[in-house]
Amino acid sequence: MQVSVETIEGLERRLTITVPAETVNVEVKNRLRHIAKTQRINGFRPGKVPPSVIQKRFGQSVRQEVTGDLMQRNFVEAIVAEKINPAGRPQFVEKSAANSEAIEFEATFEVYPDVEVKDLEKIAVERPVVEVTDKDLDEMFVTLQKQHQTWKENKRKTKKGDKLTLDFSGRIDGEEFEGGKAEDFELELGASRMIPGFETDIVGMKVGEEKTIKVTFPEDYHAENLKGKEAEFDIVVKKTEGSILPEVDGEFAKLFGIEDGGVEALRTEVRKNMTRELTQAVKAKVKEQVIEGLLAANTVDLPKALVAQEVDVLRQQAMQRFQGQMDPKNMPELPAEMFTEQAERRVKIGLLLGEVIKTNELKVDEAKVDELIASAASAYEDPQEVINYYQSNQELNQQMQNVALEEQAVELITEKASVKDKKANFKDIMNPEAK
Repeated sequence: MQVSVETIEGLERRLTITVPAETVNVEVKNRLRHIAKTQRINGFRPGKVPPSVIQKRFGQSVRQEVTGDLMQRNFVEAIVAEKINPAGRPQFVEKSAANSEAIEFEATFEVYPDVEVKDLEKIAVERPVVEVTDKDLDEMFVTLQKQHQTWKENKRKTKKGDKLTLDFSGRIDGEEFEGGKAEDFELELGASRMIPGFETDIVGMKVGEEKTIKVTFPEDYHAENLKGKEAEFDIVVKKTEGSILPEVDGEFAKLFGIEDGGVEALRTEVRKNMTRELTQAVKAKVKEQVIEGLLAANTVDLPKALVAQEVDVLRQQAMQRFQGQMDPKNMPELPAEMFTEQAERRVKIGLLLGEVIKTNELKVDEAKVDELIASAASAYEDPQEVINYYQSNQELNQQMQNVALEEQAVELITEKASVKDKKANFKDIMNPEAK
């Protein structure tokens, strides 16, 4: 086998490989000999078909099969010998002359870039220092109560937290607009379902009362024709209901599967869940800053093949999300441009973290894998059953090993980064949008 390597542009390479005629002929003869032993051809006994007949009938197709196999096999041998690391599948083009018994072909492909991770100490990380307080726990219990609240009709003035049934009709420049009218519309005041100003302007209204309010659609409103427009809404309140929260007692605890220990047992369980989620949220915030710092400090040439593969993954994920909303047969092919930026980011992160893992010779910490599985399982009614399932499923276990190795890389970068601790509270970490 003769091999020459050519750099086309950037990460693109071209191998020109020649497989000698002797190798090709031996492979072709072996396959034809096998066919002669197994093929049934009218007029000949099994295994007694003359080679000339076998050659005439199967020679061309066997030659094509052998060519494909030898190109693939010799390509692999060539990249091993030349110490080349391809990114994505090669494109083969046979260049052999029509009368040549040897095989000459070109394999064009991209290689992984040389990655150098630097300036880790310049990455700035602000690590939240936070714990679940009794106040946080009390507020979580109010949330749990609201999940099981009931409603009682009243005649008083409405206030935040009430549920209203109302009719409304909207106008812009005196003209009604699509989506601006509804009857028997239910609205919980304070839930922020409507545009700014709508809910606040109807606080204090009573059943049967009519009112015209003026509001302005936000500049980032989803409907293009309504962005930034001023509107008037005629509103009629038809029913008001006040919230009744359940008592926090033993019966309330049973709603969440706590049969023994009552409220205290429930508080212990809720605090444990809150602490677990808080720990994960803090870890995610640190990781996000580490990744952003890593991306900002390092440039990487991205193989187009890897980006294309990632685009396909993201496209498939998007299609799966849409499948519950429409018939897959009617779903359009989502353009690659929708996912290119995200795909490039994910490929770059993968290459940089991969280099950190390689350079520091990181190996999967099985204790961390067990910890990750146990954490995921703790959210289920029978954690041990979930743990057993992960351990018995090779694919899921491998996924968790990949997560563990990535976390180890992030932890290593965090140790080298410039980290400052900053006090925070539960709400800011768990609900940053509200802040």
